[in-house]
Amino acid sequence: MIPNINWNATAFFKQLTEQNKLAQEQGFKFCRVTGLQGFEEALARLQTATAIIAVDDSSQGYTDLTNSPHTRRIKTVFFAKRHAIDDMAARGRCLDTMREVFRQFMSRLILERTRLEQNAIYLDQRIQFQEIDEYFFSGCACAYFQVAVDTFTDLRFRFSEWENLPEMGAFSPQFTQSYD
Repeated sequence: MIPNINWNATAFFKQLTEQNKLAQEQGFKFCRVTGLQGFEEALARLQTATAIIAVDDSSQGYTDLTNSPHTRRIKTVFFAKRHAIDDMAARGRCLDTMREVFRQFMSRLILERTRLEQNAIYLDQRIQFQEIDEYFFSGCACAYFQVAVDTFTDLRFRFSEWENLPEMGAFSPQFTQSYD
């Protein structure tokens, strides 16, 4: 059986956060969250850190059943950086910093993309950076981006994975080749 191969986005972005000079200079700390609610909980870490980069360890996605079946997973990376409340100039500087960290992350992701493609893992080339409304969390600029990851999915039918199949129609051994 060919295993479904996956990419560990959480480990990748943790490594980027720890190795990126700008992220370190600006005090970004990495954390793992589950969904937007997890990100909101991670914002509590801003009591002890000035900035965070959080990767959502859950993913949304779908399986495409076409001639080249694949599974698409969407990974979300959040940014948050503290600033003085009601200081829109400071908020703008925080967003500028996050945009630049995003740009630098993308320069590494291009290299990672080449490596991943050698393992039949494909990243969508359109990665959009979204700023979160200023009223989401007072005194904190927030943004996120999402990376769509496509991986080969082995959807070959195997009789050994099923019990009590009817002996007619599509499940008849004469019409379905088994790859056991």
